[in-house]
Amino acid sequence: MQTDLASRLNSLRDRIPERVDPIVEGRLTRIVGLTLEAVGCNVALGDHCQIDMSHGRTMEAEVVGFADNRVFLMPLGAVEGVKPGARVRPVQRSKEVPVGYGLLGRVLNGVGDPLDDKGPIQADATTGLEGKYINPLRRHPIHESLDVGIRSINSLLTVGRGQRLGLFAGSGVGKSVLLGMMTRFTEADIVVVGLVGERGREVKEFIDHCLGPEGLARAVVVASPADDSPLMRLRSAMLTTSIAEYFRDQGKNVLLLMDSLTRYAQAQRELALAVGEPPATKGYPPSVFAKLPQLVERAGNAAEGGGSITAFYTVLTEGDDQQDPIADASRAILDGHIVLSRRLAEAGHYPAIDVEASVSRVMPQVVSPEQMQLAQQFRQVYAHYQQSSDLISVGAYSAGSNPETDFAIQRMPIMKQFLQQGLNEAVDYQQSSADLATILGPIPAQ
Repeated sequence: MQTDLASRLNSLRDRIPERVDPIVEGRLTRIVGLTLEAVGCNVALGDHCQIDMSHGRTMEAEVVGFADNRVFLMPLGAVEGVKPGARVRPVQRSKEVPVGYGLLGRVLNGVGDPLDDKGPIQADATTGLEGKYINPLRRHPIHESLDVGIRSINSLLTVGRGQRLGLFAGSGVGKSVLLGMMTRFTEADIVVVGLVGERGREVKEFIDHCLGPEGLARAVVVASPADDSPLMRLRSAMLTTSIAEYFRDQGKNVLLLMDSLTRYAQAQRELALAVGEPPATKGYPPSVFAKLPQLVERAGNAAEGGGSITAFYTVLTEGDDQQDPIADASRAILDGHIVLSRRLAEAGHYPAIDVEASVSRVMPQVVSPEQMQLAQQFRQVYAHYQQSSDLISVGAYSAGSNPETDFAIQRMPIMKQFLQQGLNEAVDYQQSSADLATILGPIPAQ
């Protein structure tokens, strides 16, 4: 009897249709800055809506917040032509983005649409923008060095496969140029480049001059220039990372280059301030400092036996201030930082890497004790010369006064030559280590 009753209840339950929230259209009530406010919409965070514009056009926007019965939307494009009371219609857009080997050699925008006029994207699969969580205890540890083709980095700031490094500098000091050299010289199966919020002309220049036809063949470029909406810039950084994650899951060693992490933070600042989040540190709301690690932590090694993402993020230090909030927060979450000096750049020293202010936190795990000792000795000699440079430049130092200073003066010309490198000159890891051993020679006893 009880069995018959249970079967009847189950049969009735199967006939009851699942509750589906109706798609309710709304109306646009206000535009404040870049934020659109609408009422009457039955939408959730992250949903997309179409907004009617003049002359029969439509504009797409994403739900980024709400308050009471008001919904805040951020447009993906320009808002010219939007009228008061315009109709807002929720649309069913998949939150998955296309990925696969068909992306190689392609240039995309922040939503995954092609910019290169090479036809539609041939995708093997789809993935989300948010990425998949990896248990930190299951990540494969960094124990293998990565050859980036830059002599000073290979020898003094050795990079590990799966490491995340920041290139810190002010504007016009050579971040993009150094990034382009790494793109051409670094050993990697796949290169994924994110150009986030930078100048529009740099997109084509980077593709033509830095990547070239051979480099582009194994690369994917996601570009969202400075005139894109904040939401597009945010999505482009997340899409870049999602593409890199896909290839890592295929067992590939991926080189992820993002220019720049600062523009990503500024886009989040624009979005957060637009929806009413209060500023906390020099105009940056708290959500900015929560978003940075969420993006950066997605790079790195996969579980044992999987691939890796070695990531380089450029960080713009406003006014060459290394204590800039974004620079300070980035240093704390990255596995090392390479600081570019304006003083060296103005003196014609390229790449303008300040070896005293730079550090690779995984270098002790990926190099031999002998190379680690040579790198420390190089830093000591270099730092000793810098400390005495004022006396030396004005002729106040007398030769023979200090053996260490005498040795530093003797070796400084060849050390400066060692730190400089041509734009098209690649120096592999073995050659870099050998050059480091030969230029120091015997060090005077301490």
